[in-house]
Amino acid sequence: MATQSEQQILDGQTWEQFCDALKHAGQQVLRAEAPADAFTRAEGYRYLSRLLRVALEMHVEFADPDFPGFIIPSHETVKIGADNPDNLYLSARIDGKNEYRVSGTRGSVAALNFATKSGGYANKDGRMDGTGFIDAHAMQFAADGSFELVLSQQRQPGNWLPMQADSNQLLVRQTFLDRRLEKPAQIRIERIGAAAQPAPLDPAHLQEQLQRAAGFVDNTARIFADWAQGYRAQPNRLPPADQAVCQAAGGDPNIFYYHGYWQLEDDQALIIDIARIPGCDFWNLQINNYWMESLDYRYHRIHVNKHSATVNADGSVRIVLARSDPGVPNWLETAGHRLGTMCMRWIGASEKVHPTTRVVKLADLQQ
Repeated sequence: MATQSEQQILDGQTWEQFCDALKHAGQQVLRAEAPADAFTRAEGYRYLSRLLRVALEMHVEFADPDFPGFIIPSHETVKIGADNPDNLYLSARIDGKNEYRVSGTRGSVAALNFATKSGGYANKDGRMDGTGFIDAHAMQFAADGSFELVLSQQRQPGNWLPMQADSNQLLVRQTFLDRRLEKPAQIRIERIGAAAQPAPLDPAHLQEQLQRAAGFVDNTARIFADWAQGYRAQPNRLPPADQAVCQAAGGDPNIFYYHGYWQLEDDQALIIDIARIPGCDFWNLQINNYWMESLDYRYHRIHVNKHSATVNADGSVRIVLARSDPGVPNWLETAGHRLGTMCMRWIGASEKVHPTTRVVKLADLQQ
């Protein structure tokens, strides 16, 4: 006799439940406070389709913690929660009861770190709590840049990344100063003591995986729509974010975050001033759409960082967001948008210098 899961596979309920959950996610685009123009809503529906692509990779194709593999959870066409344009993100499914080996070569990226997480956006509360963290500064590398890193609950000699019993994800962040000049780390992951090959597809597992994928789409969209809604209370401001909230959503513990909301007319510009750049490993500022997707950095200048920003003689930095080029340094493009969100980060900063903002007429700035 077929089990309940098998019967739901046989009669089509599994697929119908998956599609119904995806349909429900569309309500996040139609929220009362969200912009109601066709452009923003079209971006919202595209955003859901992007979340679905990564959700299926994360929760179906690469969901086996006994045979983990890295996926890229945010990139040029999948963007989540103010994704950093200077980052290469990697994610792998793990199980805290196992032990894993990550190996490869360091590369030349400005920053590299590894974090184990529990929870995730597929869960209703959306929490992605840290269960272990190690930065490349604290790791040992061979002369050729090669390394091994062990993930386990029990301390190991050499490079070791802690896990807890509920750890279920390894998240790797590589941060570039200049993607054209730096080499990313080359890494792979394997479970220590894994069987030779995975078991055939289990119908019960597929049903659970599809539901988690749909839950990921709905919950991710909801979490960051909630964030954007909150930022609208202070338009054209960039205040410090609630760091605890950022960390609960999987943020990097090395980072101090700012989040804000911007809205400009075609004849306006937003000036963002940073009085001085403190000693730091890295900083950047980026422009996002309403759904907290970074704007298309492949074709538009939508962010500046420690390497690319022009610094004034007095050590200050002025960044200008405007529809058209005002002919000043550090211009960021709105890329066809009239509103959206924005994010700034300090990584390893000796102090947190808060940015200030003001809106001016674009013509005045150009003059």
